[in-house]
Amino acid sequence: MAIDKVKEYFKPLHMEDHILEFDVSSATVELAAEALHCEEKRIAKTMSFLVGEQPILIVTAGDTKIDNAKYRHFFGVKAKMIPGEEVEAIIGHAIGGVCPFAVNDNVKIYLDESLRRFETVFPAAGSPNSAIELTIPELEKYSNFLQWVDVCKGWQEPNTI
Repeated sequence: MAIDKVKEYFKPLHMEDHILEFDVSSATVELAAEALHCEEKRIAKTMSFLVGEQPILIVTAGDTKIDNAKYRHFFGVKAKMIPGEEVEAIIGHAIGGVCPFAVNDNVKIYLDESLRRFETVFPAAGSPNSAIELTIPELEKYSNFLQWVDVCKGWQEPNTI
């Protein structure tokens, strides 16, 4: 099971005991926020895409949506999510437990700017009923991300004049 891979991943870092497991599902932003008793925006959702043949993960705040124009500007292609039935084989985690830890070797990971608003966030930990609370520097360190991106909408305060 993928949660076991994530626990093994965190073991040398002495972080495996920080993984939270729930008796209820945390497979969606809404369910995770309910299980964790936190705001939905603090759930670090991990979305899986293909850029050509390259699988990528983008970790975003729970209150965001992908902005297609920003995505196309950054990646040079239209946003194409990995079909649900292919996610586990391509990424290494099934939908509901996709996270930026212990993924398949060829997967590139990006963190969205929407996460920087928070002191801590809660990404999944490989199963549809798990999460781990991490600071942003810890998320950077443990996710082995490539870079920060700005490809989401719906989270920024509107400009006021």
